[in-house]
Amino acid sequence: MPTNRVFLVVVDDSPEMQAALRFACRRAYSSGGQVALLRVIEPTEYEHFASIGNLMRAEAREAAEELLNRLAGDVNQLSGHMPVLYVREGSPRDELIALIAEEPSISVLVLAADTGPSGPGPLVTALSGKYIGKLRVPLTLVPGSLTPEQIDAIS
Repeated sequence: MPTNRVFLVVVDDSPEMQAALRFACRRAYSSGGQVALLRVIEPTEYEHFASIGNLMRAEAREAAEELLNRLAGDVNQLSGHMPVLYVREGSPRDELIALIAEEPSISVLVLAADTGPSGPGPLVTALSGKYIGKLRVPLTLVPGSLTPEQIDAIS
């Protein structure tokens, strides 16, 4: 029962990202959908030294592509399909909103919230607050403290 559902996960360096990734993979598997991964490279601070900035940008892009390719194997195992990979440069919030607006195949955004005392994280805070109106797709928030077994049970 294949569907056109694409579950988008923002790949960042937070520990809770793994919860969002697993949830999206399990939902894609159970619905015949697909996972998409977005890694946003934040601009370098060396913009006034063009050669240094270009080198840093190229290294950051290469690292982002390597990370997404590593995660693609996990996504394939859990969801049954290779993911769609996106690398963007800029503000994570702005690039995420732009990608969702530009890519009609994306149907669900899956983020994980940090459950610690520092709050859910800047992206979750922004997108579940004043920027929610910029999304044209549902936002699914997964508690980052869930175990893989708990995620499997609810997805």
